[in-house]
Amino acid sequence: MSTNVFNHRWASVLFEALTRHGVHHVCIAPGSRSTPLTLAAANHPALICHTHFDERGLGHLALGLAKAGREPVAIVVTSGTAAANLYPAVIEAGLTGERLVVLTADRPPELIDCGANQAIRQAGMFASHPQQTLSLPRPTPDISARWLVSAVDNALTSLSYGAVHINCPFAEPLYGADDPDIYQDWLQTLGDWWRDGSPWLRADTAPAGCIMQPDWLSWQKKRGVVIVGRVPAEQGEKIAHWAQQLGWPLIGDVLSQSGQPLPCADLWLAHPQAAILQQAELVVQFGGSLTGKRLLQWQAASQPLEYWLVDPLSGRLDPAQHRGRRLVADIGVWLTAHPSSAQAPWAKALDDCVGRVHQQVVSRLTFGFGEAQLAHRVPELLPTDGQFFVGNSLTVRLVDALAQLPAGYPVYSNRGASGIDGLISTLAGVQRANGRPTLGIIGDLSALYDLNALALLRQVPASLVLIVVNNNGGQIFSLLPTPPEQREMFYCMPQQVEFGHAAAMFGLRYVRAENWQQVEDAVTQGWQQCDTTLLEVVVTPKAGAETLSQLLSEVASW
Repeated sequence: MSTNVFNHRWASVLFEALTRHGVHHVCIAPGSRSTPLTLAAANHPALICHTHFDERGLGHLALGLAKAGREPVAIVVTSGTAAANLYPAVIEAGLTGERLVVLTADRPPELIDCGANQAIRQAGMFASHPQQTLSLPRPTPDISARWLVSAVDNALTSLSYGAVHINCPFAEPLYGADDPDIYQDWLQTLGDWWRDGSPWLRADTAPAGCIMQPDWLSWQKKRGVVIVGRVPAEQGEKIAHWAQQLGWPLIGDVLSQSGQPLPCADLWLAHPQAAILQQAELVVQFGGSLTGKRLLQWQAASQPLEYWLVDPLSGRLDPAQHRGRRLVADIGVWLTAHPSSAQAPWAKALDDCVGRVHQQVVSRLTFGFGEAQLAHRVPELLPTDGQFFVGNSLTVRLVDALAQLPAGYPVYSNRGASGIDGLISTLAGVQRANGRPTLGIIGDLSALYDLNALALLRQVPASLVLIVVNNNGGQIFSLLPTPPEQREMFYCMPQQVEFGHAAAMFGLRYVRAENWQQVEDAVTQGWQQCDTTLLEVVVTPKAGAETLSQLLSEVASW
């Protein structure tokens, strides 16, 4: 009885400490060994609990919550391979900056490496991917509550991005009635901390800001190019205005939320007129995770005098290894510290090329039906005051190359490791964090990969339309020089499925669309309902990839 009670005391202190660092959401999978953590989270009045039966999806649900909520999110799983299923989410968070607090329940040390059931070596199991790791001891009154809260504070204070893994061994018994009089003296050693609301151990951290680069006034008068990768919506608009003031061309990624003032960059960068950008003396990149192949090629080939990369994440983030400056800073603060002065555009000749390419895309894709047309016309489908979640593989590349998304409109994706695992789960987390109407677009293999996450969409806070583009396989490989004779079996892997039965299994509204009018009608009706619409858009398998390739060939030959 006393072991059960103290396990719960220990877990309650642990979660109270986490709330002092901004944790409000906890994602919980079922399990026995994690009972002390589960009950402590469920009984805490400041915590919102989310559940899912699949730990891999649970990790991505937490990722989405952290992505849109911009605050750390806790995850609770039981011991064994349940913990291992969190690996993809931990990796993604380390690459894209979300903060996750991964709480893995564990067997006590005497049950490890001796054949005990569901006991694996969990300490350090995520290798180098977490930013912090904390292996707690087995709960015992011999270890003070002060040690526990200060250990948690030490791990969380330094967590600016990525995951912290806290391994939590618990001995049995795990169940039983609580006795409120037991171990109160252990809790009360924390004194008025219970009423204070702040961490036990507070560390001085560097202020969220930066000072102007000493030579900025000189650099801003030179020929510059701005590249915008993954940045928050409000910062995308600020960057666009900043670049316009300087007269510098801005190349915006699908996740830039900059309005992409030079749209269809993945096409016009293939045109000979784009060579004017090689005259740039300074390239300033905001955010990482660039999508477009031609943009990545241009970025790698560019040789400015200096290359500046501004992002709150640490690390190089520049696969081309340019000479320049890696500026770790909040982008909004950095822009304020580096004001722009009004200057005439230096690459005005680029406008004609971009305009012709954009008009070619509009002429080709305004009519007809297919995956490319859908990507081009995504802006017409976006809900008012809503948000957009775009999947990986061919989907994100087509939207990046063919659509011009509105400035400041929130766009989310998993473009760190760029995997297709957990996309529906991440989408669910994004919407739960802010309650906005949400349009999501993913491919059919991505949907199959995370199919059981449709359970997370049965109750949604606002209208949600999930478009599954069924091109019968991974048609991204049709864009790559994969061997033709092995392409279908070993790369595209067509599954010959339809998603009506999956929607019915989880009680979701389902619509199948084979023309643009059906897409428009289904989406319009979807925004009038406070539930989920699974819209399966059936397209000719290789047409999307072929259309992109044809447009590239046409532009390059002008």
